[in-house]
Amino acid sequence: EETVTSSFASFIHAVRPEHLSKTVCHRSKRMILDSIGVGLVGSTTHVFNIALQYCRELYSSVAVSSIYGKPGIKLSPTLAAFANGVATHSMDFDDTWHPATHPSGAILPALLAASQMLPPSTKPNGMEFLLAFNVGLEVQGRLMHFSTEAHDIPKRFHPPSVVGTMGSAAATAKLLSLSTAQCSNALGIAASLAGAPMANAATQAKPLHIGNATRLGFEAALLAARGMEANPLILDDIPGCSGFSAFYTTYQPKPLSAPSDHHEFLLEKQDIAFKRFPAHLGMHWVVDAALSVRNLFINYAGSFSASLIRTVVLKIPVSKYINRPFPSSEHQARHSFQFNACAALLDGEVGLSSFTENSIHRPELRELLDKVVVEHPEDNAANFDKMYGEVALLLHSGDVLTGKCDTFYGHWRKPLSEESLLKKFRSNASHVLPDEKVETIITMVDNLENLSDSSQL
Repeated sequence: EETVTSSFASFIHAVRPEHLSKTVCHRSKRMILDSIGVGLVGSTTHVFNIALQYCRELYSSVAVSSIYGKPGIKLSPTLAAFANGVATHSMDFDDTWHPATHPSGAILPALLAASQMLPPSTKPNGMEFLLAFNVGLEVQGRLMHFSTEAHDIPKRFHPPSVVGTMGSAAATAKLLSLSTAQCSNALGIAASLAGAPMANAATQAKPLHIGNATRLGFEAALLAARGMEANPLILDDIPGCSGFSAFYTTYQPKPLSAPSDHHEFLLEKQDIAFKRFPAHLGMHWVVDAALSVRNLFINYAGSFSASLIRTVVLKIPVSKYINRPFPSSEHQARHSFQFNACAALLDGEVGLSSFTENSIHRPELRELLDKVVVEHPEDNAANFDKMYGEVALLLHSGDVLTGKCDTFYGHWRKPLSEESLLKKFRSNASHVLPDEKVETIITMVDNLENLSDSSQL
């Protein structure tokens, strides 16, 4: 008798490259390119250096896998996955899906490390790599759709630490060509390695969630390959005995249909959100709203002057961990509606330099933060598919200027153009790589399905 868990295992084992449509290949290659760029610029951060030092101090006899931004360093495959996962999320610059999670960073580092780990005779080609990546995406998306709770901005646990671990296990199991039973065991083992609380958002510990997700899912697949067993009903809803349902208050799993010529991946139905600046996804609504009202202000007054503003009203969803009136660190600033709105008003943009110590603590920004009032309209859901950001400037003159954004540029409803995505990648990657290598990566990802050895990536 087929179970939910066995259907997932069968899908992972049986799916083939020909099941990927042109749309899915195109979208997932955009994700891979963006994630590599984010990881490369993330390798310049303090939190990444902490993680890398930790990894280098651990004993490793199989240092074969490369590290973002560190050409002279290699680590054991699982530690390389961990370090690169930390780099990917170190600035909160990585892609986001709906229901809410960061899908690429949880699986790509594991696949890159695993490709270098495998012997020359079994190196996966680019199409096999692309398929494994999409298996990891599909498993994450399917699991999130089993719960209505998952559709809203999270409150209890950070989603990639849960579904990302499962996605990493599934992707790596596919790349390693595990049997159906081994794929089931990999999912079961991964469930015992998953989870991180939201309380560590806006701290240096948050990037560990992605690092651990990609590493531990990878380890789950390796353990399954060596014969470790787990509960064969881990994804099923068994009354009185929680499996994956332990992570959700609502959980209604459904079997995953066997792949066929007409299989439609979730990525086909819904694109990914790519971030234009390194901050929590919710910030992108208020920044676009703030930039809109800033333009109105300049047309009104001739130039922007905070002294003319009496009150800044933010209309945002209720979400405690990203409602931070006076952030004191870069990680808090990346998770502050107030900071990002005010930075956009003052500077006309938000970028890498917005989150430096000098930028965060400048007096003019603090003065503007003092003027912020937050409102939570009932129609503004804490949901990345339904929320909006609104910024109203109440002027000393009595006039009111308002900017609103319900779909920012980069959202799945308003995707980044190829030009914008490439501009972001080149900007990120050029922090650690020469121009010729940056262009080589772009070409390689664009032609990934024709790559004979994915470890070259």
